[in-house]
Amino acid sequence: MDAETSGFETSEMLASLLASTPLLSESWRLCNIANISTPRAFLTNQVGDVGYMAFSGIQMVESSDSSCRNLVPLMESDGNGLFSPLHRHNEGEEPVMVHAGLLHLFLSMHISQNFQDQMLALMKISKSIIITGHSIGGTAATLCTLWLLSYYQTVPSPLQVLCITYGSPLLGNESLSRAILRERWGGNFCNVVSKHDIMPRMFFAPLASLSGKLMQYWHFSMTSPHYRMLTVPLRDEEIPELFRFVLVHLEVIAQTGEEKAKSLFWPLGSYLFCSEEGAICVDNAVSVIKMMHLLLMTGSPSTSVEDHLKYGDYVEKVSLQFLNQRSFMEGNIPESTYEAGIGMALQSSGIYNQESVARPAKDCLKMARRMGRTPNLESAKLAVRLAKINPYRAQIEWYKASCDESDCQMGYYDCFKLRDNAKRDTKVDMNRYKLAAFWNNVIKMLDNNQLPYDFNRRAKWVNTSQFYKLLVEPLDIAEYYRKGIHREKGHYLKHGRERRYEIFDRWWRERKVSPEENNTRSKFAGLTQDSCFWARVEEAREWLDNIKTESDPRKLILLWENIDAFEKYARTLVESKEVSRDVLLKNSSYSLWVEEWSQLKSQRMQFPQFPGEVVP
Repeated sequence: MDAETSGFETSEMLASLLASTPLLSESWRLCNIANISTPRAFLTNQVGDVGYMAFSGIQMVESSDSSCRNLVPLMESDGNGLFSPLHRHNEGEEPVMVHAGLLHLFLSMHISQNFQDQMLALMKISKSIIITGHSIGGTAATLCTLWLLSYYQTVPSPLQVLCITYGSPLLGNESLSRAILRERWGGNFCNVVSKHDIMPRMFFAPLASLSGKLMQYWHFSMTSPHYRMLTVPLRDEEIPELFRFVLVHLEVIAQTGEEKAKSLFWPLGSYLFCSEEGAICVDNAVSVIKMMHLLLMTGSPSTSVEDHLKYGDYVEKVSLQFLNQRSFMEGNIPESTYEAGIGMALQSSGIYNQESVARPAKDCLKMARRMGRTPNLESAKLAVRLAKINPYRAQIEWYKASCDESDCQMGYYDCFKLRDNAKRDTKVDMNRYKLAAFWNNVIKMLDNNQLPYDFNRRAKWVNTSQFYKLLVEPLDIAEYYRKGIHREKGHYLKHGRERRYEIFDRWWRERKVSPEENNTRSKFAGLTQDSCFWARVEEAREWLDNIKTESDPRKLILLWENIDAFEKYARTLVESKEVSRDVLLKNSSYSLWVEEWSQLKSQRMQFPQFPGEVVP
């Protein structure tokens, strides 16, 4: 069964989309226009409900930032938080770093009013936005896409965003690539690379800077494509020297094992390698590097320069019909669908008959196959494990129902917080840990790109994670305050909330909302719809205690404002029946808070100058 699994699942879906729609040809057409008519800038265009933003390949990097080795931490350079989702990195992992000059180039465009106005116009009228760019314009397109994806995490939108670059240099380090995978953004980037183009490969070599003469030649050829054959790009000895230098360093990186293949720069997203025979799409970073090396080996110094200017020719050849109608050379019949995919990929890369590189390329494509089961099979396997842990969740549901019906009238939050370690409570606590371990593993698999690209949009997992969060997070909050962790670290909302819950919040915000969900509730919810409600209650209780003893007028004003805001928020939830009935039980923390707050307000009315009141 494993032999029949696809090694090109996500990347082939992206390649099929690009080859079967006008996206590739239209984005290149606009890149070409941007190169000719808007050097050092960008243009926008609307085609139906698809908006396009194309960055010109004629861009100049500031001389102080032009070094090819000048990487800077994105977090330190991102004063306005444009890329805040990318700031997080795992312990022991290098922070996300990008080329200083390329980042400065995009930021200088981003702050312009022209950019803001045109992007806002696209966002208002488009259902999808394609951001594209040729050469250095490709890095601007990549950063623009990262900014837009980051923005839509704070302002949920159904808008689809896709970045298509042509001959773009590398942008950042491996941590950037990993961060993009963690955010499930890998499928939003497609880098089109021609067979021999040296520009996408250049940053693998320790160059002091980009060749000024080479950039001038490319820029002149982009603005005046009909006259480029009249120019001489570099002196004869300079082209071979640059070609050999890049090829040697690329070979060193490509031939080391995956664990040892280290470079300042690292590929991100999917790569569509184009040749005269068609195209192949690869999304495994190590395989991308190896394919870059193998394809460049079949080129020459002159083709490595000229290929940077031939994307229009290659785009015309990339079509789904062309790939589907290809027959296998020399009558070789593949033994499996997987071997068929490998054979077609080699033919499309244009190296099928070049034995010296065809065999290593075949091995490279096999390596690109996902280790173990494919993402969809991993998802199915995960569903089986979910069914096995459902009894743990059911036992917590039973616990909630039992507490809600108890004579103590506290509800399951307070019962768990004030528990006396009875057998029933201990079992629920153990189930809480088991469920957390399952969901943490789901997040880990997502971080490692082991699950389908749309996993976080599948209704089954969005709804299941939401139910888990609403049911179990109140118990996590109860344990946090039961152990007094808030006294050492601070309150739960800012200092104690697990990452999985924040991720599930985002899944829920980004889901497709059915019309039925907007209907007014006729009875109280089975679970309180704000899983952090009890954490807010705990903070409100502290405010109430503080207001009785606080003497600083400014702090008192802030306390009153906080309490008033929470009261209004909680009342809105109750009136809209967004809370479970356990919230309103007589002895719940919330009901006791309401009673105490009512008494305090009554005193406030009767004795305007009682301690804690501010009198003008």
